[in-house]
Amino acid sequence: MPDAADPAALEALGRAALAEITPARTVGQLRELSDADGVTTLLFSAAMGGYPGWVWTVSIGTIDPAQPSVLETELMPGDGALVAPDWVPWADRLDDFLAQQAEQAAADAAEVESDEADDDDDADEHDLHDDHDADVFDGVDIDAHADELDAATGEDD
Repeated sequence: MPDAADPAALEALGRAALAEITPARTVGQLRELSDADGVTTLLFSAAMGGYPGWVWTVSIGTIDPAQPSVLETELMPGDGALVAPDWVPWADRLDDFLAQQAEQAAADAAEVESDEADDDDDADEHDLHDDHDADVFDGVDIDAHADELDAATGEDD
């Protein structure tokens, strides 16, 4: 059994414990070894792509120095590690989505109303007389002029 006071023996025990959950090539150098209240914690660099700043931790119970015992192993984010954003419950995300959809619908409706108001103003500017059935081009009723031309020439449709 390794001696709990021997850091090299604790490092070997920590590496052996990590070898049970991850390939040895993913465990980097020993970064830190700390002891508090009969528990020694070892921090190893994570040597995996996509995990910059993460560390493997191994907690070893050292109350009985003759029989150290691995308590826990885990991969933890260290300082500057890339981590996922805080989790937001689905109901809250749905509420935010529905609020954004309602806001967008209101903005679209306001834009349509604005466009319709602009169209009405344009229609008033181009409405030269009340005869909407007549063919109007630049204020000239083509059908009326065609009738006058027919009457003058004596031609019938």
